Parts: sequence; C-alpha cells; structure tokens
Amino acid sequence: MTRLLPALALLLLAALAPTASAQTSAGEGAASFPATPPAPGPPRPFDLPEGRTFTLDNGLGVTLVPYGAIPKANVLAVVRVGNVDEGPGQNSLADLTADLLTEGTETLSAEEIAEAAAAMGGAISAGAGLDQTTVGGRVLAEFVPEFVRLTADVLRRPALPDDAFERVRRDRLRAAAVGRSQPGTVALAAFRKTLYGDHPYASVVLPVAADLEAADADAVRAFYEAHVGPARTHLYVVGQFDEGETEAAVRQAFGDWAADVAPADPTPPEARAGRRVVLVDQPGAAQSNVYVGLPTIDPSADADDYVALQVTDALLGGSFGSRITRNIREDKGYTYSPGSSVSVRFRDGYWAESAAVVTESTGPAIREILYEIDSLATTPPSADELEGIQNYLAGTFVLQNSSPGGIAAFLAFLDLHGLDRDYLEGYVQRVYAVTPDDVQRTARDLLRSDDLAIVVVGDRAAVEEQLAPFDDVTVETVDAIE
Repeated sequence: MTRLLPALALLLLAALAPTASAQTSAGEGAASFPATPPAPGPPRPFDLPEGRTFTLDNGLGVTLVPYGAIPKANVLAVVRVGNVDEGPGQNSLADLTADLLTEGTETLSAEEIAEAAAAMGGAISAGAGLDQTTVGGRVLAEFVPEFVRLTADVLRRPALPDDAFERVRRDRLRAAAVGRSQPGTVALAAFRKTLYGDHPYASVVLPVAADLEAADADAVRAFYEAHVGPARTHLYVVGQFDEGETEAAVRQAFGDWAADVAPADPTPPEARAGRRVVLVDQPGAAQSNVYVGLPTIDPSADADDYVALQVTDALLGGSFGSRITRNIREDKGYTYSPGSSVSVRFRDGYWAESAAVVTESTGPAIREILYEIDSLATTPPSADELEGIQNYLAGTFVLQNSSPGGIAAFLAFLDLHGLDRDYLEGYVQRVYAVTPDDVQRTARDLLRSDDLAIVVVGDRAAVEEQLAPFDDVTVETVDAIE
C-alpha cells in the first residue's frame, strides 16, 4: 500500500493543477505573469581579450590569446594555400594534400599521431578550403606546448605516403560520386559555375573526376613543396595555457623552418553582369533545387557596407523570420527550408537564396523571391522589423565567437581579409548603426534583380516553361557540371 502513495499523490496534484491555474489567472496572482515578455537588455559588445602577435625570423606569424576559464586551448595553424592555388588538371589537389598531412610524419605513423593527440585530451585534424589550409585541434591546457610541437611536426614533416594516398583518393572519388546524386549539391555546383566559369572557386563543390583519377602522391608532394612554408603560415593559440612555455615551444618547433617566399595574392574571379537562367535537367525529379544570387562585396571592401549587407541578408532570407522564408514557406507552402547567405572568399563574395521547392511551384517561388528583393530595394523596412533582425545578428555573433575555437577562426578571417581587431570588437555596434535606409540602399545597389543568376536543378519537362518568363533558359546536364 505504501508504494502506491507517491503515485496517488502525483495523480492528486495533476487533478488539482487546472483548478489552481484557473484561480491564479483569475485572482491577484495573475499580475506576476505578464502577457508580454520583458524587453531585451542593451546589446553587449564583443570584447576580444588582449593577446600578443609576433613574427618569427622565417616569416611565420604567431598570435597568443589567453581566454576563458576552462583549462583547454585551441591551437590552429593556418596556411595561405587552398583550391585557389590549383592549376589546370589539379582540381582537389589541395584537398588531397590536407588529407595526407595527418597520415604520418617522418617519425610518427598516423596511429601514433592520433594517440599522441588523444593523450593530450584532444585530437588533431587538417583540412583545405578555397583560400586556406588548417591544421590543429583543442587540448588540455597543460599539454598546449606539446601539442604545438605535434602540430609543427604534422605541418612541417609530413610523410605523404603512397599507400594512404590511394585510400584518400578513393574516398574523394566516392564523395564526388555521392555529390552528383544529390540535387542540392549539383545546384550549388551549377550556381558556382554560372558565377565563376573556369575560376578555381567554381569547381570545388563537385570535384573533377578526371583530375582525381590522374593525381598521384608525387603530385601531392610537389604541391606541398610549392605552397607550404612559414611565410604563408600563421599560428593561433587561444584559451588557457602557459604563455612562456607556449612561446618557447613555438620558437623551438617552428623557428628553424626554412624561410620561403610569401604567396602572391590570387586573382579573384571576374564579376558577370546580366540575368542568367540555367536549368540542370533531372528527369522525373519530385522537386526543384533553386539558387538565386549574384556576386557582391567582400569584407575588405568596406566594413560598414559589408555589415549592412549581412543585416540586409538576415532580414531578406538569412533568418527564420526573414521575408522570403515567411513568404514561400509560411504563407505559400512552396518549400520547407529556404535560406539565404553571404558567402565570401579572398577579395570575392556572393549573395544567394536557395530552396528545394515543389516542382509545380518552381516558377511561382522564384517570382516571390524576386518580388521580395525588389520590394526591399524600393521601400525601407520598418524600424521594428529591423530592430528584431539586429538583435538576432548581434546575439548570434557574440555566441559564435565567444569560444576559443570561434575566436581563433575569426582572427584567421580578419587576417585573410586584411581587417584589424576593430572589425571584431565593433561588429555589434556596426550592426545597430544600420538604418532602414541603409537596408534599402543595400538591396537596391548590391542585390540587383537584373543581374541575378537563377539556377534550377529539376525536371526539364515540368519546369522549363515556368522559367521562360525570367530570361532565356540554358539547359545543362549533371555531367556538364564540373
């Protein structure tokens, strides 16, 4: 019987709860439950902790930033080499090189590298991007100097072994094959190709299979020798660590790395003007994957203008409560997960809205996207609508960059684009300085409807006629998108 008492007590409380709630809502207690939530507090600026930056004699840059209370730190080596440095027939060579960095050094096997990092409470990884290659990880504070030495060994003395090369190349070929079967990936690749043509920025989404088949370990070694060195490298250490011991480890591990020549700035792609409509035929597709966008400014152009572009993007399509999302998701039901973003590289950027829409609604969805762009370009938003977007951007910015890893990544972003720390520390203030007129001007001048590229992956028989009102339609096949 006693075992039943707790259960009976819960049932009694549940039965009484509605009555108690009704009494509270009707009585004096109702005043303690306001109908509207309290107003948000004042925006908090982002305060970057003081750090120290210096350069070794061989040209390697170092930034040490003590930060946080958790006894861990992020170590990130960033090398100015990426897909943009690949020549004809070298597509994905930067990726293959990064894949092989952790596959062994002159003295350690891949397993020994992984075990050493694990013993420090972390892991080490490497990856290539369009403009940069990164090596590093996060470890316990007491092991930061040791992890700096491990990072230096991986970056300076990789074995780049033949047997591992064959495995990572097969992995890349499989990933490329999977990408060609995914309409969203094909749509992004076709959009990039429409914007960039033959520039290396165009061919990273769907790697060129022929280039991967032709590559070998010797090509990787030659690419590494030509592009990896101290003058191209910057090491960031952010978190809790012993500054003296860490600096000593940096100088010991990287100081005798033979000096090289700093890289020349890559040539950015040429902007293409005019409306273009591209249809990648996917017979029988149940939905259409759509990209609508155009080249725009990058962060190096003007910090205030770039932040205004980000605010405009968030209001237009880059947040869950944005105009395009409300229009084609909530009101029309054309799509489930639309979204826009500003994508940047070295001296290059574009804005794009993407969505997977029901086939029969392909044309109407694009029409609504264009409507929202043109509407914002002619009429400024209300102060209340803009304030909501500003609160969202300021809050997410502080959250994303308030960890050691976030700070290290953003410092690398600043260095790539030639920005000073004021951009990071003044970002929140710049967001709130954007006015409704600034948003209208940005939409009018930077998101020009007549210069938009419209790319659709879908069933030609069902959507080509829907696309005709927007411009002449160029039809492509999936095989042509490389």
